[in-house]
Parts: sequence; structure tokens; C-alpha cells
Amino acid sequence: MTLPTTNREPAFDITRASHVRLGCTDLEASRDFYRDTIGLVVTEETDTAIYLRGLEEAAHHSLVLEFSPEAKAHRVGLRVREAQDVLNAEKYFKAVGIEYERVEVEHQGPTLRFRDPVGTLMEITSEMSLVERKMASFDEFVAGAPQRLDHYQVVTYDVQEATDFWTGLGMRMSEYTAKDGTDELWGSWMEVKGNTHDLVFTNGRGPRLHHFAFTVPDATHIIHAADVAGARGFGQEIDRGPGRHGISNALFLYLRDPDQHRIELFTTHYQFIDLEDEPIRWDVSNPKRAQQWGMPASRRWFFEASEFPGENVIDPTLTATPDTLEDYLQLH
Repeated sequence: MTLPTTNREPAFDITRASHVRLGCTDLEASRDFYRDTIGLVVTEETDTAIYLRGLEEAAHHSLVLEFSPEAKAHRVGLRVREAQDVLNAEKYFKAVGIEYERVEVEHQGPTLRFRDPVGTLMEITSEMSLVERKMASFDEFVAGAPQRLDHYQVVTYDVQEATDFWTGLGMRMSEYTAKDGTDELWGSWMEVKGNTHDLVFTNGRGPRLHHFAFTVPDATHIIHAADVAGARGFGQEIDRGPGRHGISNALFLYLRDPDQHRIELFTTHYQFIDLEDEPIRWDVSNPKRAQQWGMPASRRWFFEASEFPGENVIDPTLTATPDTLEDYLQLH
């Protein structure tokens, strides 16, 4: 196996992770969770959708809750530099046989929806309506006070194929997990905006959205988010943490919403900007890659994730048996 090489002259210019669209069975319950337990700002509400954003975001939305009878992850969104990049993406996808469609989307500029080679449902847009930043409205900081959307993690049946595709579109791999003593990819952390990741692929039954993540101001906001979750009756929905990842060095907290979609609140990513920087390699057997201190994650963190509508979930090409919290407690 050889590590993928970043294409420094991609067909179009991706700038960052931008937004996520979730199917929600009860819009009011989901709105209350993300506003009051997580701390996001509600930008707009309609009968069929609720738009939210982080406190420092000027874009109209980074999370869209869409009414649906099924709780599935509808789309993962990326921004591109300008409208011409949407046109360039359309030409590229047509040339290489990627399924895509141009769509009109509220509060977004030119938008292209597509399916990547491992079944991740994506959309790109070049612009959004602007709204007021709330980053200095400290009186409105509640719960975790999430500042901005940072990244997504997708579970896939073929990490190598997913990584090859996205590095071919200009993403740089900052860290990766591999079978001990080899470069057989089990997970890849890829970025375009200069920190550790915008888009992550990890081995498992997929395609499924494992989580999306917002950065928070500091560690005290992570603790406060956990306290607020407990006080508001969501203590059992703390899926993992607080803890410290080895990969990305993030201090983290994972929670599940009323439809069991998973959100991460985190802080302390480092920069990955200089082109001579090389990705950090982690042996898949090294438990510190996922947790620097504390016990391992539960089975549901490893094996549960949000499906994409219309996409068959496929067993992975690599078979994994992660050490779970349940296994740890049995041994201790």
C-alpha cells in the first residue's frame, strides 16, 4: 500500500468544511437540543427546516435540521472558493463519471450535489447569505458556546478509495491510522483550511456519518456543556468524553441528539499549514490514537452512525475489532 499524494492543482478549489443537513423526526425537539443543550444560534425557522450556526459564524447556517420521517444524514457540505469552482466541479465530475446535480438551495449560492466514490452524499457551494457574527455577544454564550463548524467524520467500507479521491481534489492528509508496520489505511484525517482536518474517513460499515464537530472557546465550555446536558435530561446522551484524543490533540465531548445523530464539541487543534509538514502516523493497535487518558469508548461510539438516504451500507474491506468500554470493564 502507498500513501495517497495530494494534488496541488485540483480541478476546483475547496476551502473548508461548511455545513451539514440532518433529517429530523421532530424539528422542535431537535431545535431545542441544538439551541439550549449545545448552544448554537438559531438563524431562521420554517415549517420544514431550521437553520443554525455557531457564534462566530457570519454564514447563514452550518447546521440545517430538515423534517423527515427517517433520521438520516442528508448531506455533508463543503465550501469552494467562488462560483467558477462550482462550474469546474461540474465539468470534472462529468469527465470522471461522478453522479451530480445542480440544485437551487435557500440562502446558498450555486450549489452542486454529488455522491463520492464510497457513497458519501455531499454538496458544495460558493457562497451563503450573511448574518451577524455573535462572537462578542458573551451574554448569549450558553452551554458549550460553539463557535464554528470544523469537520466531519464519515465511516466508510474503503478508507483507501475515499482518501485517494479526496486527496486528488486537493485535501492534505494530516494524520492517519494504519495496520501495524504497514501503510494499510484504517483512517485518514484530511484538511484544506490549515488545521488537522475538515473531512475524516474511518474504517467500518458505510457510508455513514459518524459525527460533525464544532469548536468551542476552551475546556471550561466542554465541561459546562456536559453539565447542561445532564441538567436538561441528556446526561445519558453523552456518548464519549470529556477526553483527550491523540489524533489531532483535541479535548472532546460527544453527544447524541434526539434522533441519535452525533455531534462533537472540541478545542485545541493545532496548525497544519506548511507544505513540508508530513502526516502523523498511528498504529491501529495504539490506544493513545483515540484516547490519551481515561477509558475507551463504548460499543455504540464505535459501531453506531447516521446512514445516508438511499445508500446501501456495505461491510468494510478491513475487519476491525476495537477495544471497547464494555470489553475494558469485563477485564477490570
